Amino acid sequence: MCHRLGFTTVQQRHRALPSLKYGDLTLMRFLIARSMDPEKSAKMFDQWQKWRATMVPNGFISESEIPDELLSRKSFLHGLSNDGFPVLLFKACEHFPYKDQLQFKKFVVHMLGKTLASSFRGREIGNEKLIGVLDLQKITYKNIDAREIITGFQFLQAYYPERLAKCYILHMPRFFVGVWRMVSRFLEKATLEKIVIVTNEEEKKDLMREIGEEVLPEEYGGRAKLIALQDVTVPHLTDVFP
Repeated sequence: MCHRLGFTTVQQRHRALPSLKYGDLTLMRFLIARSMDPEKSAKMFDQWQKWRATMVPNGFISESEIPDELLSRKSFLHGLSNDGFPVLLFKACEHFPYKDQLQFKKFVVHMLGKTLASSFRGREIGNEKLIGVLDLQKITYKNIDAREIITGFQFLQAYYPERLAKCYILHMPRFFVGVWRMVSRFLEKATLEKIVIVTNEEEKKDLMREIGEEVLPEEYGGRAKLIALQDVTVPHLTDVFP
């Protein structure tokens, strides 16, 4: 309860929006993200609430708001890992940046929200995490917009604190190394520590051990079939907190 008291005291001083409707596990994620500093954590929480009210006023992003992003069927949702984390897979070669940056941002929120909601057992607890797999096989410069990559990771950092358990990057081509170096400058140390660029057989085995053979798709050495994000039914989308 001490972290809730710290949150409440700081928010009262700043006349900020209340945090009382959120559970301790949700608030703890914000505290961890800001090194247990109540002042910084409360500020981050308030910024999230204001962003959420603007970006996700209905509680979730519907498929009708992101038709162009869903058309290419580039994101896939694959059950729970051995540790109980939902697995989100993204095929970058099927992604072509659009001029509509707002739709892309909504697509990121939709992906993260639906992935997290897929792990709920009745209702959100507050400390759920996800595993991301970013497949760069067959990408060209046409598939790359560094701003969008930065946006995706910054959304995770700012609005989904402590939601990322691990992110595996597969098949990184040589020309993308420079792009990744630039992107990395915008990522927090805690985020970078959760990213694994798979380059050898041992790292592939770690990927298999963490996700599990039954959940990992066949083309990555597992037994599962690819299931597009829009083909997965998730009943709890409106229940997703950050």
